[in-house]
Amino acid sequence: MSHSPSIESSKHPADVTSIRLCQGCELPVDNTPLVKGKNAYCPRCGTQLYRGGTPSLSGNLAIAITCLLLFIPSHFFNFISIRLFGVMIPATLPHGVWSLFQEGFILLSLLIIFCSSIAPLMVSGAVVVAHFAAKKRAFRLLKYSLSIIQHVKAWVMIDVFLVSLAISCFKLQDYSDIFVGPGLYGLLLLQVATVLLVTRVSVRRYWEDYMPERSLTLEKKTLHCHSCHLSQPEGTHCLRCKSPIHHRKPNSIQKTWAYLIAATIAIFPANLIPISILITNGQRLEDTIFSGVANLVKTGMTGIAVIIFVASIVVPVAKILGLSYILLAIKFKRSIFHRQRMAIYFIVKWIGRWSMMDLFVISIMMTLVDRGQILDFTPGYGAVAFGMVVVFTMLAAESIDPRLIWDNYKDPIDSRESINE
Repeated sequence: MSHSPSIESSKHPADVTSIRLCQGCELPVDNTPLVKGKNAYCPRCGTQLYRGGTPSLSGNLAIAITCLLLFIPSHFFNFISIRLFGVMIPATLPHGVWSLFQEGFILLSLLIIFCSSIAPLMVSGAVVVAHFAAKKRAFRLLKYSLSIIQHVKAWVMIDVFLVSLAISCFKLQDYSDIFVGPGLYGLLLLQVATVLLVTRVSVRRYWEDYMPERSLTLEKKTLHCHSCHLSQPEGTHCLRCKSPIHHRKPNSIQKTWAYLIAATIAIFPANLIPISILITNGQRLEDTIFSGVANLVKTGMTGIAVIIFVASIVVPVAKILGLSYILLAIKFKRSIFHRQRMAIYFIVKWIGRWSMMDLFVISIMMTLVDRGQILDFTPGYGAVAFGMVVVFTMLAAESIDPRLIWDNYKDPIDSRESINE
């Protein structure tokens, strides 16, 4: 369920304490109380403003502790095992990363361990720290822990890892028997708990618990802090969290173009250089992303081929083209289709993480298929280039300021009209 608050008029300055600025387009909107299960969206750009209900911070703490406890069975117990040439080969998540590290793919192994393990561990730990920091009134500790939650949760990719595990099992079924281990149940439970945590936790609610907005004197709201989500008067630093505050992110356009250009350069070797190398019976088989998809189609795994094609080819290209279109529209001050460009921005931010799927598959295959000259699997240098594409496109999506899209927008809506979706 969704609800769009009414647009606030400048004719009603007495209502200033009940409004906030949209973080997506800086539109002043009413803070309308919502029941649990409903969300408030900006009536102009569609950005989610806040969720209904008041989930307790103690509930966040309980889920975060559950996540931390589940890290042990999910990471150090076997999630699957295969019987290859009469030998049982177990797989744990750290083992695949360590295999990549030993092969010399250090940056690639660090990226995989960060997205699959370190990021969810950091978010869970930061929630625990933020809870106690808010209770103990420890400002600096609260600020750092909430900053970790805000910036790292986009890199939590346990769900992508689980889909990659399923794809790896389909690819391995022709070579060996596959057995489910206890670690897989831990991963599934960790995924459920992580989703609950990421969807529940609200940085703004922690700051409200620490320093409620009503305790501050806010005569006029012209700036919105993206760190603690407090709308406030003009200034250089946030009144609540003391972070630097700007109408627009400094050098947002330049940073986004730099990341996009780097991703565009890296996408060519990522698709032209082999991403994986399989040695079977002494024969060396090198696969690029395209040839790997083609081989999956030939072997009857059309569904898996479509998933890999979309995640590894369509998504990175779509992100580069989508963000480039937004930047060019901002550059040439296009005065139409603002809402459509905002939709592209939302889609680009959501789909980017799924490009990690191919890299997770490589990590899992490295763990299980390592039998010397009889059957061996190693990544190619195309995987390193592809990892660069994933990182640069995600950084580009994070660096662009969506408020730039709306700078030349002329709102035709009456200032007191309530719009409901």
